[in-house]
Amino acid sequence: MVDINAFWLMIIYILSSILIISLIVLVIKLIFVVTKVNNIVDDVNLKFGKFNNFFSVVDTVNDRLSFVSDKVIEYISVFLKNIFVRKGKDDNNEEK
Repeated sequence: MVDINAFWLMIIYILSSILIISLIVLVIKLIFVVTKVNNIVDDVNLKFGKFNNFFSVVDTVNDRLSFVSDKVIEYISVFLKNIFVRKGKDDNNEEK
């Protein structure tokens, strides 16, 4: 009976040692993968940072064009409003 218990105990020790060694190898590989992913993310951030100035310029141009188009539309609407208001006043004067 003692020999069977010692045998199972030895099997458990061997299997737990294999498990610990495989987990250590897995963690080391995971550390390398995380390092590579970190390098890739840094490269993407660097390349995106170069486009940041371009996007800033595009945003500024878009804001200016929007302001200009709003002013043009405002002037056109005021002009048309003045034309129709004058016609309405002329019609009222002719009726009196």
